[in-house]
Amino acid sequence: MNKIFDSYINRKFLNNPNSLFIMKYIYLLTTIVMCSWTGQSQNVKYGVRGGMNTSSLDFYSEIPVENKHRNSVYFGVLADIGLTKGISLIPELQFSYEGSKTDELQFNYIQMPVLISIKLFKKIHVNFGPQVGLKIHEVDDRAADFGFSSILGLEYRINYALYVDVRHSNGLRNVFDDDSGLGAKNKNFQIGVGYKF
Repeated sequence: MNKIFDSYINRKFLNNPNSLFIMKYIYLLTTIVMCSWTGQSQNVKYGVRGGMNTSSLDFYSEIPVENKHRNSVYFGVLADIGLTKGISLIPELQFSYEGSKTDELQFNYIQMPVLISIKLFKKIHVNFGPQVGLKIHEVDDRAADFGFSSILGLEYRINYALYVDVRHSNGLRNVFDDDSGLGAKNKNFQIGVGYKF
């Protein structure tokens, strides 16, 4: 059993060319959050956010089954680190149900966006940045373990703590394993609410 486990770890992580990038990304995210704890507390807010997902798979290979969009949910936590009066850095950790409606094409991720937030108007901010996702393991789903996306969104602040936001994430790599013979990128639209303490 130990040999099987060691073989899986070596194949999926230690010998995976994406793993080094993922580890650097996680290290960067952890460093940012730790620095926010040790920095000036008046410049950091912590919060939660959640809402509805509409996701789909944009195939550039043969489509194996019926491909319809999937409606589901996301939820997570965040830190809003003020850099200047109108610019902040927002690392997040969230769980998101994505993929398509068909069971074989449903993929769920633990995601780590790192966003730059820029104040456009008094209550409106634009958010953008990269996101890496770790797929929740499913046996023989032919999906890649990691996902990479770019994010663009708008945030409307109702008051000092409560806000609503919309986001679009665009997949940057194939969601399937290279040897699966399939090719598709994940596209996801989110609308939800958040609260910063």
